[in-house]
Amino acid sequence: MPKIVIDEERCKGCELCTTACPRGLVVIADYFNTSGYKPAMFINEEKCTGCALCATMCPDIAIEVYK
Repeated sequence: MPKIVIDEERCKGCELCTTACPRGLVVIADYFNTSGYKPAMFINEEKCTGCALCATMCPDIAIEVYK
């Protein structure tokens, strides 16, 4: 089962990963990180295919995908 790890402190909430995920499994959190941004968060791990489009789109290299 694929696993996605998002470094919430590195994330600036640009939402590129949310648009890149074909299954809509990456969403923006409703809380702020220490830098004042709303970070991305991963939901519904069981539906992830591990395509890594979210990590590819991330300009801050805040997402890692493990297969």
